Amino acid sequence: MDKENVRILVVDDEDDICEIIRFNLEAEGYTVDTVNSSEQALKKPLEDFDLFLLDIMMKGMSGFALADEILKKRKIKKPVIFITAKNSENDKLTGFTIGADDYLTKPFSVKELIARVKAVLRRATAIDEERKSKLSFAGLELDPEKKRLYIEGIKTDVTPNEYKILKLLMKNPGVTYSREQILEYAWKDVTVVDRTVDVHITRLRKKLGKFGKYLVSRSGYGYCLETE
Repeated sequence: MDKENVRILVVDDEDDICEIIRFNLEAEGYTVDTVNSSEQALKKPLEDFDLFLLDIMMKGMSGFALADEILKKRKIKKPVIFITAKNSENDKLTGFTIGADDYLTKPFSVKELIARVKAVLRRATAIDEERKSKLSFAGLELDPEKKRLYIEGIKTDVTPNEYKILKLLMKNPGVTYSREQILEYAWKDVTVVDRTVDVHITRLRKKLGKFGKYLVSRSGYGYCLETE
């Protein structure tokens, strides 16, 4: 994402904070809008912004409520950083529960602010690119944004873990993954036995129909997707 194409909305009821943030982020090449309340922010075309920097303690609607409106009610999939004097553990947990990507406590250094903005935007760009890039193999297609599998254009229902297994194998066709690697990718911290992978692979083969033959088992090594 080019900096000149990045639009940031700063919502803080302190004019000096808004101006400090605007000046320094614009010096980095970003386009920055500022408002002094959540109510003013809601009058903006929120879908046009790539990042939101929100104060929490404001008159009227709080930053928490504004973030909830943006992320959950309007379903705008853009990152949020809270900038606030509230630094208790409960406040931070509330922010992250709502869906915030980072949390910066006042007073903050400009260098730290810029570093966090850059880091959050990098992560958001990577997630957005992955969400938009569909995976294809033979007659199979995975839609990462909708989390759906299509077989020759027809939607086919798969469980979340079946989807993750296919995603791993379709991202790297021809690469063999051990049961342990598949477990780590699809189940992460959930403890399950190796046999669970075999059961899911068997179910996937049936769902893939004629394409199930491409889901190959390599005895003693693991599984991969490969054409004949």
